[in-house]
Formats: sequence, C-alpha cells, structure tokens
Amino acid sequence: MAEQESPKPPVARRVPRVLVAHGHERIDEYYWLRDRNNPGVIEYLEAENRYTSEMMKHTEDLQRKLFEELRARNKDTDTSVPERIDDFFYYYRTEADKQYQIHCRKKGSQEAEEEIILDLNVVASGNTFFKVSMVKVSPNHNRLTYLADMDGSERYTLFVKDLTTGKMLQDQIRNTHDVEWANDSTTIFYSTMDKEYRPDKVWKHVLGSDPKSDVLVFHEEDPAFYYLEVTKTKSRKFLLITIESATTSEVRYLPADATDESFRLFRPRKHMVEYFVLHLGHTFYVVTNEDAINFKIMTVPDDNIARENWSELIPHRGDVVIDVSDPNPWVEPFEKSLVVFERQNAQGKIRIYSLDDMSLHTIDFGEQVYFVMPVTNQNPDSNKLRVRYWSLVTPTREYEYDLESRKLRLLKEDDIPGYDPDKYTAHMTWATSEDGVKVPVSIVHMKGLRKDGKNPCYLYAYGAYATFEWATSGFNTNLVSLLERGFVCAYAHIRGGGDMGRKWHHDGRLLSKINTFNDFIACAEHLVKEGYTSPKKLAIRGRSAGGLLMGVVTNMRPDLFKAVVAEVPFVDGITTMLDPTIPLTVGEFEEWGNPAEKEHYDYIKKYSPYDNVARKAYPNMLVTAGLNDSRVGYWEPAKWIAKLRAMRTDDNLLLFRVGIVEGHAGASGRYDHLKWFACMYAFILDRLGVT
Repeated sequence: MAEQESPKPPVARRVPRVLVAHGHERIDEYYWLRDRNNPGVIEYLEAENRYTSEMMKHTEDLQRKLFEELRARNKDTDTSVPERIDDFFYYYRTEADKQYQIHCRKKGSQEAEEEIILDLNVVASGNTFFKVSMVKVSPNHNRLTYLADMDGSERYTLFVKDLTTGKMLQDQIRNTHDVEWANDSTTIFYSTMDKEYRPDKVWKHVLGSDPKSDVLVFHEEDPAFYYLEVTKTKSRKFLLITIESATTSEVRYLPADATDESFRLFRPRKHMVEYFVLHLGHTFYVVTNEDAINFKIMTVPDDNIARENWSELIPHRGDVVIDVSDPNPWVEPFEKSLVVFERQNAQGKIRIYSLDDMSLHTIDFGEQVYFVMPVTNQNPDSNKLRVRYWSLVTPTREYEYDLESRKLRLLKEDDIPGYDPDKYTAHMTWATSEDGVKVPVSIVHMKGLRKDGKNPCYLYAYGAYATFEWATSGFNTNLVSLLERGFVCAYAHIRGGGDMGRKWHHDGRLLSKINTFNDFIACAEHLVKEGYTSPKKLAIRGRSAGGLLMGVVTNMRPDLFKAVVAEVPFVDGITTMLDPTIPLTVGEFEEWGNPAEKEHYDYIKKYSPYDNVARKAYPNMLVTAGLNDSRVGYWEPAKWIAKLRAMRTDDNLLLFRVGIVEGHAGASGRYDHLKWFACMYAFILDRLGVT
C-alpha cells in the first residue's frame, strides 16, 4: 500500500495591491484578506484550521494527556478568599465541569448561609463565547451590575440584577466598556466606545429609565486618548474618570453623593505627564511622573486642590519605579499608613510609610525572585493590607498584613496536586544587549540541571507599553508540564516593558524600538552561551505586541530558534498604523510612531515582520488569530502566514489556528483555554523532539 501523502497547506490567492506612502511603493498581495465579508476569506481561514488539525493529528494523544495534566493542576472546585464589604463577605467559586465562575456572598460572617448572586454558567448558557469583564454590587448591596462580551469583540453589554428578587432588570445597555455605582445605588455611570473601539463617552443612567434618555457627562474627542475608565475612590466619597493616552493622563472627579452635579477637572492634561488620583479621609493622593520619570507621590486637601496646595510626600528616585496599573497606581492609603508597591532591578517590593513621621518598613517574603501585587480593599476603615504573592516556584498565595502589629497572615495558597516546589530552583541572570545594556532574565528549572546545552527551553517575552509581565513572570501552573519534562523556562524582561522603570519603556518604543528585539536575541543567545539550551532545543513565545516580537526576531535570527509560537501577533505595522479607521490605531502612535511621518515610516518598515519576510529558512511556527479580535485584526497574522508560505525555503511546520468565535484573549471558558495550552505545548514538545 502506498504511503499516504501529507496534507497540502492552503495557498492564498495573490491579488497585488499597490500601497504608496512618502513616494515609496509596496505591493501587498494579500490585502484582500482584510475583507471578512468575502466568502473566500472565511474559506481560506477554515482551510488553515483544517490543515492545522491534520498536521497536529499525530499529537492528539499527547494533547489529551497534557489537557488532563493541566486540568488536574487547575482545581476543578475552588473558592476565592472572601472579601469583606460592610456586612457582607463576597467571593467566587468554581465547580467541576463548569466553565465559568459562580459569584456568591454571605452576610454577617463566613459561616453564614451562602447566597449565589450570579452564576456565570447560567447566564452564559447558549453562547459559544462568553466573558464577563467586571461584576459590581451596589453600595446598598441590593443590586448588581456586570458587563458581558458574547463574541470576543470586547464590546460589552451591561446587565443589572435585583438581588432582592433574583430577577434581571430591563436596564440593558450595549457597547459599554465599564461601569460604576453612585452612592444612591440607583444611579450608574458607564462608558461607551466609538466605532474604532475606543472608550470615549461617559453616561449617567438612572435605573428604570430608558437608556435613550441617559445623560452624556463626558466626551473625550482626542483619538490619541484611547483609555477611559470610571472608578470610585477607596473612601467612597468620589467618582473618578481617568483618561489616558500612551504618555499622558487626566482625571475628572465628582462627589459620589452628588449625582446631579458635573464632573470637575482635577488638573488639565499636559503632554508626557501622567497622574493618577486616590482619596482617603480628607486627602487626595496624586501619583505623578511630572519631573519624575519613575513617579513621585503628592498630597492635596480635598476641599482645595489648587496646584499651590500640592505637597510632595514621596520623592522621585531614579532607580526605583512606583508600580502603576491603569487606572490606579499600586499605592494604597490607610488612616495611618501609605503602602507603595515599587520595582527595582525587575524585582518588586512593598514599602509602608507611617503618615505620622514618614518612617518606613518593608515586608520580607523570604525569596529573592518573586512578585507581589495588591488585592482590592473596599473598606476605608480597614488597617489590613491584602496582597497576592507568587514566585517562579511558589504557587499563588494570598496574605493579609496587619499594619499595626506588622504580622503577615496566610489566607490561602493554591493547592497544585502533584507539584513539589522543592524540585525546582529559580534565579535571575543578566544578558548583555547589542548596545552593552544589561537585560534581566528570570529562569526556573529542576534542581541539578546540567548546563550542557541539551536542555529544552521555553523563552517568553512581551516588551511594550511599560508592562511588567506579572501574569507570566510569576508562578504559572500550566508551565509545570514543561518543567517536569526537563525544560528551562525563562522570561526576558526586555526594553519596551516596564520591569526596570519608565526609562526602560522609553528606550524600547518609537525610534528606539529596535532595542526590544536586540534585547530578546541577546537573552536567547545568553541562554545558549551559558549552556542552558541550544538553538535546536529553544522554543519562544509571545502574544499581541509580543507576537510582533516573535515576527521580528524570527526574521532577524531564524537560526536561533527551533519553534516559535506567535499568538494574535501585531505583524503588519505600517499598513495598520496608516489606517486610522482600524480600532485603536491613533492611540498607538505614541508607542510605535506615526508612519504618516516619513521618519517613523522608514523606521517601522525596517522591522515590520510582514514587510520583511524573505526567501530563507524559518523555524517551526504556530500562529493564532481571533476572527472577532478588536485589537489585532485577524488579517495581520493571516497575511503573514500566506506570505511566509510563499517565501520560505524550509519544510518546517507552519501552522495557523484561527478562533472563529474568539477575540484577542482566545477562548473564554477555562477548559477551552486549557485545551489551547495543551495544543501549544504539544506543538513545542513535538517540534523539540521531547518525548
């Protein structure tokens, strides 16, 4: 019997389109893939999915095994640490075989009878995709709002539930982005998005009224300001509208009891100045980078916020950055203390200042390489700090720290069945980039590892938007499946991110973006040089802006990597950034540059993955897209794959997986998400020859 032929990869039609800018002509043969209304586009994407499925068929047993491993380590039935708000304890839990969380509460004590206030498995019924971005209970605890995305587009519908009757109210509002309650428990403020998916308007809605009569309270007209959120201060006294571009922010505030008044400007925006506002007692705390690239903290009385009344509380330090996470910095005021989450040399630290004499102390967690972040505290009279902690080897823990007694109490530690942290070791090493800059690399692996260059290695990075990769550079339950198979798992804290402060970000954006890519290559070379791995055993992964990173370094050094995973990658920078109708484009100019300016056009053209695909050998690649992705259009990776298929000279595996009912974040259900990880890990193991 003749041997069965391998499936043939899809071949996208070539339809040359001439694109001209600054007198420079580009021929884009796959521009037509942008038109999702063209039946040929969906046919092509579905053909890619079938091809990926066929080419991964030999790994199906491995995928099933990996899925069961991942599921076993992600507890089917679990409960979050209850959060006390007034007389109630709020928490969520999961149940076996259910995809989504169940939100609950108990009144009076944690031993009281449970009340289920929102079962997402029930409200998600009938939806292939379902994601809730926030759940908020009214100040009187009688109502609940939540925002639900039913197709992955990140356009949410606002729902309101009456917790006294258990019934849904008629107040449904589409195209929302976030929501906050006023103190009367009847008025909500919410934001909506424009046609480019930019949240630009804030509205006031009174429950029971027709949403068509809602009052517009703020409209951000500058398309460069692409982030907008409505929040309430810890004191519960003020509502805040925080508006941001990539480099500039502005805040408006309103007493949370005065729903008929107008939001007032806290301080006018100033280009390249970010500030964020917190409140407790009678004081506003302002975290700002004005003349302080790594931020400083100012205070001002809440009854007179004129600039001349601002006082410096925590000065700027050049080697320490205050952690800022939109729209709130990781700074928490208490009656007698101010807690500040800081970062130095890519390592986190908590400083606690006494507001009486500004003396300070820190919390010792006993590890050198770890991450710690604040947990929301909605009780203004509390003197207890809650934090979430993990390291590369320590599963996530939640602690409560008494600011008066200075005692740290463990509330919960994730139980990972079969995982033994004593088998592994973690540390940080430093690679030297092309310009001599030292770049930190976090590494975890089994103890007793032989640095003989034969170990499989997984290297991840992001490198944009001043982000520090707290979600991936800490303990990752799923990675245990790689660690158990002898992998070295590493995270490159490259420029463009925020691990080493805001200058670290500035040195990896705009006309300095090449540093991001050089840093990553230097980190990979460092791992090889130090004997952790070899190019034949090195797999790399990045998503979104990290997917751009994957595209660039694969063009620059295809010989350095054996396998590449690029999820929802931003790989067609020039074409996308020249089109202001594409969601979020204008707001991205301060990160990547505006190619309408020739200097930026020429610079982006030098590294844009799609424009720099060449006739040469490429590594094994697994690329993803979401058809409903509002951040990175599915057509970017689709075009990239089509061009790679036409240009590459190798016979390595090139796979493209398209989520037909997915957005930027991939599958919404927790089990569906684990299936993707099982597929991705199977691809890596298969391509690296790890059995």
